[in-house]
Amino acid sequence: MDIQSILAAQGYKRQIAAVEPDAAAQVAGPLEQNLNDFKAALQETEKLATDSMVGDADPHMLVQALAQSELAVETVVTVRDKVVEAYQEILRMPI
Repeated sequence: MDIQSILAAQGYKRQIAAVEPDAAAQVAGPLEQNLNDFKAALQETEKLATDSMVGDADPHMLVQALAQSELAVETVVTVRDKVVEAYQEILRMPI
């Protein structure tokens, strides 16, 4: 085995350690929790809307839930726009 193959294998081993699942899990944890909160807020609003249609829910609670879900959607859209903007900025960077 020549020295270049050995150096390439060592470099590959170092790169693998940089992208292990533990590091990805630390980043994905808060993001996953926020997405679950967003999903729960939308599901609660949907349940209140359904209950309101059959007369089981207070209309004021429905309006409040709709306002909260609108705020959640606007927040997610804003975050998405910032992520897309950052990605486009990275693409414009010279190599």
